[in-house]
Amino acid sequence: MNIFLQAAEVAEQVVEGTGDVVAGRISFWELFSSGGWLMWLLLLLGAVAVYLFVERFVAIRRASKINMGFMNRIRDKISDGNVHSALDSCRRAGTPIAHMIEKGIERIGRPMPEIQNAIENQANLEVSRMSAGLPYLAMISGGAPMIGFLGTVIGLVQAFMSMEGMGGTVDISVLAGGMYVAMLTTVGGLMVGIPAYFGYNYLVARIDRLVFQMEANSIAFMDILNQPVK
Repeated sequence: MNIFLQAAEVAEQVVEGTGDVVAGRISFWELFSSGGWLMWLLLLLGAVAVYLFVERFVAIRRASKINMGFMNRIRDKISDGNVHSALDSCRRAGTPIAHMIEKGIERIGRPMPEIQNAIENQANLEVSRMSAGLPYLAMISGGAPMIGFLGTVIGLVQAFMSMEGMGGTVDISVLAGGMYVAMLTTVGGLMVGIPAYFGYNYLVARIDRLVFQMEANSIAFMDILNQPVK
């Protein structure tokens, strides 16, 4: 029972000490350093998460650009029998949709199921390319809060060990290190994990929207091939 009373007393002293720190306007660097070595790991994970999000956002945004007249030009060129020109248009566009249609054009003259399979395989490859790096972003979104929780446990263990070593007396200056680790790593883990979580789901939603566009263009291309010859 005494240990819980001592813990409550420590918590009260920490709150009072926090007020003194705020009054003294502790610097961010001092606050960061008080969190221990796990803060450096969280900082590294935060930097990786930012890089992954920005890199994937730019790539997906570039891939999602739609030329409204693209399929109309493909339809006109295929109808005129100008297959090579249609291939050139796909290669110049350079988008996942264009790559997918290009695979279909290259197999014109073969059975329809073979053309459809080629388009689907290319579509799966494009989706895989766009999703590169997203599993790591998801891992950071889930792992960073767990690392913060680990820091919390380590800080509490340090605090209670210090409390035990003082033979029943409580000295906030001795316990502050463990309490700082406990609180700051939790905050750091959440500050990294929450943006990574929302960023991951945002990118997944963008990819899903692009997949829908790819499916629509695949259907449009197959309709072009199924049009009766004039």
